[in-house]
Amino acid sequence: MMNPMKRIVLSLIVAVFCAGLFSATTEAAEGQTQTQPRRGRRGNVVHVVSFKFKAEATEAQIKEVVDAFAALPEKIEEIGTFEWGTNISPENLNKGFTHCFTLTFQDAKARDAYLVHPAHKAFGGIVGPVLDDVFVIDYVANRRQGAGRGQGQGTGAAARN
Repeated sequence: MMNPMKRIVLSLIVAVFCAGLFSATTEAAEGQTQTQPRRGRRGNVVHVVSFKFKAEATEAQIKEVVDAFAALPEKIEEIGTFEWGTNISPENLNKGFTHCFTLTFQDAKARDAYLVHPAHKAFGGIVGPVLDDVFVIDYVANRRQGAGRGQGQGTGAAARN
């Protein structure tokens, strides 16, 4: 026979687990049926840029590129957030791409203004001579914060807009 206190604790654990499943299922269903982005949770355009530098590019040249890219938010008001970093993945699947930059924009119109901005064009002149390859992908952000994740724990800069 189970101790009455253990039975109560076990019942509470099962109830919390079931409530969590119900909540996750409801959120997933709502996410599938929602067609209009909600401001602040989804709808930002995220612009991801990865660089593979030429083998002969010096550390000073690469630093110049990074510094020039990092200066763009001060010159282009449409940039909402800017993050960058170098590859630290242990998977060895980066195909030679070492630097990644992520910029967020309120919408596609803001991203398009950034693309043709004179400061962005000038940056192309700095990066071009030392660049071996570039990978760019843009997407409309969809976000769902997982359990136990706070700011800075897997939610990214876009969550801090």
